[in-house]
Parts: sequence; C-alpha cells; structure tokens
Amino acid sequence: MHDEQTTLDAALARHRTALAACRACGLHTVHGSLPVLSQARAPRVMLVGQAPGRTELSDGRPFLGQAGRTLFRWLARAGVDEATVRERVYIAAVTRCYPGPSPSGRGDRVPSPAEQARCRGWLDAELRLIRPVLLVPVGRLAMDALVGRRPLDTLVGRLHTVTHAGGASAAVPLPHPSGASSWVHAPGNAALLDRALGLLRDELAALGITRRVERAA
Repeated sequence: MHDEQTTLDAALARHRTALAACRACGLHTVHGSLPVLSQARAPRVMLVGQAPGRTELSDGRPFLGQAGRTLFRWLARAGVDEATVRERVYIAAVTRCYPGPSPSGRGDRVPSPAEQARCRGWLDAELRLIRPVLLVPVGRLAMDALVGRRPLDTLVGRLHTVTHAGGASAAVPLPHPSGASSWVHAPGNAALLDRALGLLRDELAALGITRRVERAA
C-alpha cells in the first residue's frame, strides 16, 4: 500500500506541474486567472466543484471564499474538518481558472460549454490517476459531468454509483454552497442536504477519514 501511495503522489505531483502551466483558456490574460491546485496526498476521495472564485486568485487553493466557508461548514456536519479535507480529499473542478464575474453582477460567470470541454481532460486525467472510491460532485455543473443531468432533488440525498474515465465510484452529490444559489432554502431541500451529509459521513467513515455515527431511521 505504501508503494502505491508513493507512486500516486509522484504521479499527482507531475500532474499538478502540468496543470499549473496550462494557459489553454486564455483567462490569465483577462482576469490574471491561473489554475487552482489541490495538494492532497494519496487521496481516495475526490470533491469536484464548478470553477474557482475570485478569492482563489491570490492563494491558488480551492474553496477559499464564502462558498468555501459554507462548504466546509457542511463537511464539518459530516464529521470532517477543513484541514483533513485538504489533506485527504483531492479537490478538483469542472474548470480550473476563475471565469470572471457574472454579467448579472451576482456571483461568478458560469463557464461556457466550450470552456468546460477544454478543461475536461484535466478532470479525466485525475480520475484515471486516483481511481477514487468516493466522488463528491458539488453543484450543477459537477453533477452534470459526473452523475448526469437530472433534477437536483433526485440527486442530492442519495448515494449513486457512477462510471467515469477512471472506472466506477460511489457518489454523494451536494448542492452548490454559493450564496447565489437558493436551492437549499427551498421547502424540503434542507432535509435532502442533511441526508446527503449523513451519507457522506458514513462513506468517509468506511474509508477511515471520519467516524461513523448512528442516525435515526
């Protein structure tokens, strides 16, 4: 197992070097955007978001802004703290550079289909390298890419089995934690989020990342 982890870490280090050098989208000339990288070691879990936000521009780590604070509060409810997530969970995204502000003036711009397609190779490469036991798609774009385009209330709160470039994984989707998303506040959806976090707690416990707790039926 140690040799496998060492091999994976070396492969991910090479991958991060290549990803850091990517300028395919051209956003570095518009917003100064550069690819955001995960530093997780020997991960067995991948969390996949939509795209970095403005806050990530200066630090280069994923989920540093308000959406990240909300996400890590959710994950704390699933029994895992931010430091553990960053160390044990590989945080990826559908696209890797800050796409700029939304034309509406609220939140960030949604990456275009062309931008998503241009970046897909990085995600597929990570899936092949890591072959994750568990996937956590966060938000609509990640769910579309990994689980399939279906209503969120049929995806959140359920455990799925998905196939991808690296094989097959269990998947626990989460809604987007951005304040620009109102889905979680709609009637009944908070209960679906609670159920998803309970499933996530159990899956992480099975991998030795957090403790399993008994939940009421």
